[in-house]
Amino acid sequence: MVKEMLCFLTLFSLEILQPINAQNLTEEMNMSTLLYKLFDGYDKKLSPKYKRGSNDQVVEVTANIFIISMFSISEIDMDYSLSMFLRERWKDERLVYDDVLNLTRLELDASLFDSIWVPDFFIITEKFSDFHEVTVPNKMVHIYPDGTVQYSARVTGSFFCVMDLRRYPFDTQHCKMEFESYGQTTKHLKFKWSDVPLTMGKDIKFPQFDLISTQTYNCDKDYFGSMSKLAFPCIGLKFILERNYAYHIIQIYVPSILIVILSWVNFWLDCTSVPGRVSLALLTVLTMTTQSAGARSNLPRVSYIKAIDVWMAACLTFVFLGLLEFAYVNVQSRVLNRRKSVIQFMVHQSSRSSSLPNGQGSNGDIGGYNESNSDSDVTKCSPCFKHLKGLERARAIDKISRVVFPVTFIIFNIIYWIYYFSWIPEADSDL
Repeated sequence: MVKEMLCFLTLFSLEILQPINAQNLTEEMNMSTLLYKLFDGYDKKLSPKYKRGSNDQVVEVTANIFIISMFSISEIDMDYSLSMFLRERWKDERLVYDDVLNLTRLELDASLFDSIWVPDFFIITEKFSDFHEVTVPNKMVHIYPDGTVQYSARVTGSFFCVMDLRRYPFDTQHCKMEFESYGQTTKHLKFKWSDVPLTMGKDIKFPQFDLISTQTYNCDKDYFGSMSKLAFPCIGLKFILERNYAYHIIQIYVPSILIVILSWVNFWLDCTSVPGRVSLALLTVLTMTTQSAGARSNLPRVSYIKAIDVWMAACLTFVFLGLLEFAYVNVQSRVLNRRKSVIQFMVHQSSRSSSLPNGQGSNGDIGGYNESNSDSDVTKCSPCFKHLKGLERARAIDKISRVVFPVTFIIFNIIYWIYYFSWIPEADSDL
């Protein structure tokens, strides 16, 4: 009984599986036959419309980009780096086929990628780029029944971006990416953007920048002059990037403001505290110089003045003027001591001299200048600043500096922030 059941199951399996295998074999043969007929006599060296009349030879190529990541924007190198899927779509009537297998499209194997015609698409603004080939070439070619070819490739590279840094770090940059045909003219090839030219992956954040918007444009190039009528098809995509300046506020502007305020402590120290005032003044000047050099280290050497240059120069000027103020105050505070030393020396010399009539030298009256009169004149408080002398004049200068320096710095800040937040460079306003 068991043997009979095994025989029955074996016969049943053969009867069922044989049609399925035969059906799969037929589909494989049909697919191979379809691909063979599709590329039989196909010449990839010729454009899809090479047989058409002179007025109907233009192949229209539609492009769009999917950005996978944008991981670097460099001011000093004037470039940006990103990884993207570059997609192109065009129609090749030589690849029209009957969809007898109920396929939406033919997904070509990588070995057939070099068997079809593709437009000579290249990126004008490219510095360097490369295709991905791990673990297989990251390319895709799909052929639809009506002859439409969908081409996609993963590209990673760096691209030029001529930046205007006059408002740095409050600037807005316009970075372009332009695609052009290297050898085909507008008589045979036309580029255009799809309805949705740019898409991006989720959670993409640009370093130090916020993507405000994108703009597409046509940029057909004529390298031989208008008389040649040899224009090359070109399309462009513009990224409008606004810098996020929170980092610069925290790392540059706030520390520099604190350094300037620290330099004002000198005005509250006594004029005679020379070591303390000298140390504080030199410390603020050197710190400001170091910070200014650090802020410029990651910026290109451009010929114009940037907003950060104006700020650092102004802060360095304020702390340097604080050092000069102390030098002037120190000189004024030592005037009286120098005069007393000279008078005492002259009195001592005159007391030893017997040649002076009426003993004038013994009383310390030299040439009508009396020491007691000098002391009373110096220490006399006068409402007019020009009548103050010596230590009193130095202290009065410190009191005035306590008000003038902060007020001037506040006025500078008001003008600086209003100007650079409201000013739009001509290059940006024209775009």
